[in-house]
Amino acid sequence: MAKLAIVAALLIGLVAVASAYTTTITTTVVEEDNPRGGGSQQRRCEEQFQEQQQLRHCQMYLRQQCRQGEDDVSSLRMVVNPQQQQHRRQQHRRECCKQLENIDNQCRCESIRQMMRQQQQEGQMGGQEMEKMAQMAMNLPRMCNMEPQQCQIRAIFF
Repeated sequence: MAKLAIVAALLIGLVAVASAYTTTITTTVVEEDNPRGGGSQQRRCEEQFQEQQQLRHCQMYLRQQCRQGEDDVSSLRMVVNPQQQQHRRQQHRRECCKQLENIDNQCRCESIRQMMRQQQQEGQMGGQEMEKMAQMAMNLPRMCNMEPQQCQIRAIFF
């Protein structure tokens, strides 16, 4: 009986010591997507671009500017009077500036380039229209009084 009491006391002591001892493990995550450390920035820029609806208002504004004054029936636009067109254009311009404002300065030009890549992939505009749109897209930040004032857009439109 004494041996059993000693074994029980040792077992209780061992459990008490084991539960009092805790191990803390610290995990460090190192992002190595880009050797220059730009992987997280690129991801953040992509997230902001998606959160801002892929700059759809900027796309609409630029399309309207490019097609201003055209009588092209094949563009499938609704026939609206010039005042309504002007109002819509101004509305898209304001919303475009709001979307750009919600994107970090460091991500703004990349988001505009991404918008232009999408526009090109959609294939709804010809080469000359795309070139005109790219020229205007470069100056979207300036139009909205934001930094950087101009974005570089290099593209081949065919």
